[in-house]
Amino acid sequence: MSNDRYTSPLSERYASKEMQYIFSPDKKFKTWRRLWIALAEAENELGLKNEQGGLAVTKEQIEELKSHAEDINYEVAKEREKKVRHDVMSHVYAYGQQCPKAAGIIHLGATSCYVGDNTDVIVMTEALKLVRSKLINVIDELSQFAMKYRELPTLAFTHFQPAQPTTVGKRATLWLQEFLMDLEDVEYVLSTMKLLGSKGTTGTQASFMELFDGDEEKVKQLDRLIATKMGFDSCFPVSGQTYSRKLDIRVLNVLAGIAASAHKFSNDIRLLQHLKEIEEPFEKNQIGSSAMAYKRNPMRSERIASLSRYVMSDVTNGMFTSACQWFERTLDDSANKRISIPEGFLATDGILDLLLNVVDGLVVYDKVIEKRLMSELPFMATENIMMDAVKAGGNRQELHEKIRTLSMEAGKNVKVYGKENNLLELIAEDDEFPMGIEELKAAMEPGRYTGRAASQVKEFIEEEVRPILDANQEVLGIKAEINV
Repeated sequence: MSNDRYTSPLSERYASKEMQYIFSPDKKFKTWRRLWIALAEAENELGLKNEQGGLAVTKEQIEELKSHAEDINYEVAKEREKKVRHDVMSHVYAYGQQCPKAAGIIHLGATSCYVGDNTDVIVMTEALKLVRSKLINVIDELSQFAMKYRELPTLAFTHFQPAQPTTVGKRATLWLQEFLMDLEDVEYVLSTMKLLGSKGTTGTQASFMELFDGDEEKVKQLDRLIATKMGFDSCFPVSGQTYSRKLDIRVLNVLAGIAASAHKFSNDIRLLQHLKEIEEPFEKNQIGSSAMAYKRNPMRSERIASLSRYVMSDVTNGMFTSACQWFERTLDDSANKRISIPEGFLATDGILDLLLNVVDGLVVYDKVIEKRLMSELPFMATENIMMDAVKAGGNRQELHEKIRTLSMEAGKNVKVYGKENNLLELIAEDDEFPMGIEELKAAMEPGRYTGRAASQVKEFIEEEVRPILDANQEVLGIKAEINV
């Protein structure tokens, strides 16, 4: 690889080889040839006639096209493009050089968008399927983590201030639920993907009406045949010269949704790593800081956040492109689409690989989790303590004020004087509370304060997640390789 010119970090550092190939020139141009073959086959099957009354497209020509579907003569196309300045016609010419018998019927009746736009839809569909597979694997890994730690109590936070306890596994289900929502969106958009088909210059199919002597039914069948041959259920019923760029917005929105979920997850992991409760994987020879040898920076989670911000902002490209199309089409979408769609997918692919890597290697420090929880638990147990005191004959309002006063005193000891939380001792010493210190300490069992957290995890995994994983066993087992 040359070091004297720019190369995208998405290719060098982040995206997988599989996703890079989907958006490669080789994939694009081979798909063009598949589309030309599909068009020729459809025209043959519909009995398109030449001026002499014979078949305009013969089986022999189709077989010739198929024989050179994969071995693209790129140098011929490249030299031709220098002369004619048109990529589609250059590849039509190059294909024709390899297929002299079929040269005259390649691209018959079609416009450039027949190969360009249909290929874009095909490529985005394949990329979405790869995203879907990796997302399901993230869900699988997270579900295993959630089940493993479903009963481990941990301090929960609202506003990043101590709140009622939860469990480590329950917190993981919050991440999981968002990824499940993303999966629903991916599957919905996949279910709506349609080809442009063979619509002609302004979407009226006028060129095909001319070819088929005004036979509308055959022109309609042409779209249906092409869709089937390319693995799609249907084509857009109406279009201009291009498919509606609204489709690009849908696709980019799905990617941005995954990015938002990933960003939220990565933020939580970074905060937990700061608290020393949970850490992302840290390899034996990994260096956290060039200056501070002791540091263990959450660099993978930070990278997830960084790439996620890029993907979330990429949606605006699709919005502007769709909004700015004039009438049946303009070409100001071309340069933008060549960047925004592939890079949105490459970045999302990198995010998913990082998620797989991080979730698979999360390290949980249960002793640190327990220590932090126990330092705050007395404050959270005050409601139960107060209720027990009321049952023993105390006045609820008076006890509430006394608890509040003692809590403020204990909080001052912790925050102002740096002492341990002594709320239990203060309560035990107060005559209005009938319980002694040992009884109060016995009440500090964390599991008493996590509500249905463990049950919620089990129910959520069994009822919501497991059916999805069972239905997608064939895509499970993906392991991510992180380049740097």
